[in-house]
Amino acid sequence: MTPKPWQRLNPATWLWPLPAIVAWVLCWTLFRTVWEQGLALPWSLALASALGVLLSLWGASWWRRALIAAGFPVSLALTLGVLGGSAVPAWAWLLPLGLLLLVYPVNAWRDAPLFPTPLNALTELPTHAPLPAGAQVLDAGCGLGHGLQALRLAYPQAQLHGIEWSWPLRALCALRCPWARVRQGDIWKADWSAYDMVYLFQRPESMGRAMDKARAELRPGAWLVSLDFEATPHICTASLRTPGGKMVWLYQAPLSAPAGENP
Repeated sequence: MTPKPWQRLNPATWLWPLPAIVAWVLCWTLFRTVWEQGLALPWSLALASALGVLLSLWGASWWRRALIAAGFPVSLALTLGVLGGSAVPAWAWLLPLGLLLLVYPVNAWRDAPLFPTPLNALTELPTHAPLPAGAQVLDAGCGLGHGLQALRLAYPQAQLHGIEWSWPLRALCALRCPWARVRQGDIWKADWSAYDMVYLFQRPESMGRAMDKARAELRPGAWLVSLDFEATPHICTASLRTPGGKMVWLYQAPLSAPAGENP
C-alpha cells in the first residue's frame, strides 16, 4: 500500500530509528542555538530536554519514547565526559529528569505511557454503543487529548470529560480540547458512576483493575471501551477493528464476573 502524503510527513510512521535521530538533531540544534545566543547553560539544557520530551510522542512504543526523550541529555553527558568538561553543574542534570517526572509521574508508571489514540479509531463506535445527546463520556487517562478528539468525532453531541494525572499533560490537553472538561486526577480514585461511557487506552496489565472498577461503579447500560487491549477472560459485548488495524473492545454494564470467579 502506497503511503498517503500525510503519512510521509508523520514522523511516527518513519522507519525506526529515524524519528529518534531527527529528534536528537533538533534537540542539539536548539541547545547550540539558544546557548550561543547567550541563554544560561542550565536553561539551554532545560529547553533542549523539554523539546526531547515533546518529540518523544513520535515513538510508537513506550521504550522508543524513552529513548527519544533521553537521547539529548545522555549524549550531552557522554560528550562532556569524553572531552573532560565540567561546564554543566551537577544539579543541572536534575532538570531533564524533573521534566520527565512531570510528564510521567512515578505513581502513574504502573499505567500506560502516553499512547495517542488515532483520530479515526472510534468513528464506528456509535454503531455498537449508541449514546443519547448529552451523554457523559470520560477519557480516563486523557494525555494530550487524542482520545477526546476521537470521541468528539464519534459522539459530537456528548459531554466529554478527561482525567489526567500529569498536570503538564492535563494543561496541554485542556488547551487542545477547550470543548471538554479536563481535570487533573487519578483515574483509579475517580468515581465512574456518573458516566455513560468510560474510554481507556491502557496496557494489558491494568485491564483487570479497570474491569474490577467498572463492575463496581458503572451503572447498568453504561459502557467501558478499551482500545487495543482486551480484558480477558471477560467476554466483550462487542468489538470492532479500526481503520488502522487496532481493535476496540466494548463491555456494557452490568459486567459479569469472568469464568471461574464468583459474581
